[in-house]
Amino acid sequence: MKPSLAKGTRDFSAEVVQNRQYIMNVLKEQFELRGYDPIETPSFENIETLTGKYGGEGDRLIFKILRSGDFTSKISEELWQEKQPSKLATKIADKALRYDLTVPFARYVVQHRNEIAFPFKRYQMQPVWRADRPQKGRFREFYQCDADVVGSDSLWQEVELIHIYDASFSKLGLSTTIKINNRKVLMGIAEVLRISDQFIAFTVAVDKLDKVGPDRVCQEMLDQGLDETAVATFELWLKEGLSVARLQELLQSSEEGKVGLQELSFVLENASKGLQGCELEFDFTLVRGLNYYTGTIFEVVANGVTMGSIGGGGRYADLTSIFGMKDTSGVGISFGLDRIYLCLEELNLFPSVVAHMPSIIFANFGAAEGTAAYHWVQMLVAHGVRAELYPDATKLKKQFDFANKKGIPFMAMVGTNEMGLDAIPVKNLASGEQKQLTLQQILALLK
Repeated sequence: MKPSLAKGTRDFSAEVVQNRQYIMNVLKEQFELRGYDPIETPSFENIETLTGKYGGEGDRLIFKILRSGDFTSKISEELWQEKQPSKLATKIADKALRYDLTVPFARYVVQHRNEIAFPFKRYQMQPVWRADRPQKGRFREFYQCDADVVGSDSLWQEVELIHIYDASFSKLGLSTTIKINNRKVLMGIAEVLRISDQFIAFTVAVDKLDKVGPDRVCQEMLDQGLDETAVATFELWLKEGLSVARLQELLQSSEEGKVGLQELSFVLENASKGLQGCELEFDFTLVRGLNYYTGTIFEVVANGVTMGSIGGGGRYADLTSIFGMKDTSGVGISFGLDRIYLCLEELNLFPSVVAHMPSIIFANFGAAEGTAAYHWVQMLVAHGVRAELYPDATKLKKQFDFANKKGIPFMAMVGTNEMGLDAIPVKNLASGEQKQLTLQQILALLK
């Protein structure tokens, strides 16, 4: 049988892995500079840990793991005949691959609450899985790189997370726009329009404004049964423009809306100071579909690249309460590693040193010569230089072909005459130039 990959997954070559590690190292540095500590959680969780936390659409995208053994034996014929996946799921599956890192993090906090100091700042870089339709920048298996703070209501945490975004993308050389909104502002709009009981339908429609335009969004609201007067009022607001200042006028009768605007103004004012390269932009159409967000919400897009968001997150007032730990607020952001990679690749922003790290290979001419050559390898590795010995004493052409295929730029040749000498022949495989070099000269060449 011809082997194939599961749809929505990928193999990564050495060059791609090095580039991915480059991105993660930049993020790790920024996380740790701000006092975030690393944790890891299992790739799968008990199914009840994940379901019901992401809304109906999110629940449908969770990869469920079948129970071991005969998982059909305890299911009645009537239940089979109903053909309702939501009912069957918990009967035939008891575990699921994690959908994101935030809900497992909430579970971690609750289980380890007596071991950690609050506010607890953590970062986590691990793969997640979603049964989504694969397309450019969207995969079924992909990495998330998250930073969260739990146990503090302070809006300075939002400011700090925006600055982590800014510092990270600036260091990667990627021009980005950080969009910001507040779910309380959206709730305030719905309250003033008297459609709070249809808040989800309202936000789902608003989320499409930049994609389909005001006319189609308003029509969708009407199709979903929203009050005609409310839709007409909202359409008028859209034509006038919904800036922060305008919303402060419109939401005077909504306490929730006014709190949201106060929070938004604080974050915008303080986060905009000292930005290195990112643009910070208020966008009232930003919704963030996950139900656990309750305050500030973020989304990051790369400028000059046709790509979806490359990061996002927000404030969740009481996420840990789903696991029995109440009154514990948190806020977090996520970096989409795979999409960031695609952006850097498209814009040619990866440093050449990442993909082609200088290294050297030693030719193998036989048992005694190989022993002498391996001694040189050991000395170079001890100085932090990538070096290796070709394992077999085979034809030199085969060894040259191997080096070229791996992109190794230099080959050293320790033959019988060079054994015990302080300088050995080193060949530049691109130019063909060959020189006798000492250890220090090789170090200078490769470092």
